[in-house]
Amino acid sequence: MNAPLSPSLIRLLLWTGVLSLLVRTWIGVTFPITGDEAYFYWWGVYPDWGYYDHPPMAGWAIAAMLTLFGDTTFAMRIPALLLPTALGAALWWGFSNVDREKTAWAIVLFWLTPINWLNALITTDTPLIFWSVLSICALVRAEQRAHQDRNTYALHALSGLFLGLAFLSKYFAVVIGFAYFVYFMAFRRERWLGLALLVLAATPGPLVNLWWNMGHGWANIMFNVYNRNQGEVFAWHKPALYLLTWVYLLTPGFVWFAWKERTAMVAFARQHKLLATLIVVPLAFFALIAVKKVVGLHWVLNFYPLFFVWLAFALPLAQVKRTSQWMAVFLGVHLVAVAAMYSTQLADWKSVKIYPEIVRSYRTQELLAQVQAPNTVLMATSYTPASIYGQTLKTYVPVFGTGSFHARQDDLLVNFADFDGKTVRIIGFSQPNLDAYRAYFDSVSLITVSQDGVPFYAVEGKNFKWTVYRDTVLKDIFQTRHRIPSWLPMTGCPFCQHYCGEVRCSNLSDSAD
Repeated sequence: MNAPLSPSLIRLLLWTGVLSLLVRTWIGVTFPITGDEAYFYWWGVYPDWGYYDHPPMAGWAIAAMLTLFGDTTFAMRIPALLLPTALGAALWWGFSNVDREKTAWAIVLFWLTPINWLNALITTDTPLIFWSVLSICALVRAEQRAHQDRNTYALHALSGLFLGLAFLSKYFAVVIGFAYFVYFMAFRRERWLGLALLVLAATPGPLVNLWWNMGHGWANIMFNVYNRNQGEVFAWHKPALYLLTWVYLLTPGFVWFAWKERTAMVAFARQHKLLATLIVVPLAFFALIAVKKVVGLHWVLNFYPLFFVWLAFALPLAQVKRTSQWMAVFLGVHLVAVAAMYSTQLADWKSVKIYPEIVRSYRTQELLAQVQAPNTVLMATSYTPASIYGQTLKTYVPVFGTGSFHARQDDLLVNFADFDGKTVRIIGFSQPNLDAYRAYFDSVSLITVSQDGVPFYAVEGKNFKWTVYRDTVLKDIFQTRHRIPSWLPMTGCPFCQHYCGEVRCSNLSDSAD
């Protein structure tokens, strides 16, 4: 099982890894920045111990890339471009001591998935996946050791350290931590000291996040627990989409061979309880969420690589090779589709519903050149365009109005009192109702520009009235987004401190019960 790999398998590994990296890099160089990436860009420009939506790890990674490689979209994306390669190395570290050949095939299968060829975008999931898989592989190596000695305990502690860093990336790291707890309680109680060391090493991550939230109005809690989950109800399409998500991520070929060889898959899972637990527990957790909420394609990626280890180790090599062939066909369809898209011109997309968004992304500089003016503050009507405009201009662009529950980093960074008396231009897609803006300015006027056949509108307001905006728009934002439960202890809240001078804005509205 630990004989040297055959030359043909080594070549397959190298070609799959290198070609996928080249395709990702090409996309990373040529694809315009997305709204989410532009939003995260400001996390890198203003590095902090936390951000409104999530813990800080993605912001730290972007800050490092911007510092090391320059202020470009490609530099931001470097961690995402290298992620699948790094995960392949992590899987080798974690599992090759058991069976080198099957581990190599697991990596090949993982690298053959379309997402590992086409995803070049930096997100909060990028560091989450990296640290989660490292944590899992450290624990796998610890559990491969027959005796609890210094090296075993060190691996448990290392697993905990990586888990803490995963928690500082995104809260979904908790799901992996819960799977660890289930595994030790159900199958490894005699190794309770290893679990204790793991938890102790992971603890600084949650403590940092707790400290930051106390000083920032519990921003992460308000977003992830309250604001983003309002109105979620059961619908049949949500669990159905969850199943389809897994069929797509694993690829139909993988699903077919896993089902065909389900007896071998189940038998292997029963013999390898750690791997089974790390798959079943997160799978069930997200299945429960899918009852009321659509589970995003990216939510499940921090334990996703383990499926390929499971199949590669459980099935005979002949079946594994056939699986890889069908996965390669599925991948090829995606590559042909992407090549076809890259052969088109911007004008070819005019009939597509999202053509205005495409123009905004590909012609951002030209569009802004038509709207900018001296001594004028540029704003947008929502967070995606505001982030894209700001990243292009290298100047933060605020959102005018209440916005949505998404991306409320504005509430931590922007003090609208700074714009009192200034001229403001607010860019939007649809023709605005000027009456909706008159209360906040001495006078308003409409500016219409055209970019590649798409009309864009800008409301120009002169002499911004900060107090009126505060007593209407900001009060509404407070009541809908910042009514922090009174039982949560607080040491600070930038939103409240900007607008009412208190940690809790008692003069705007009572805090939530």
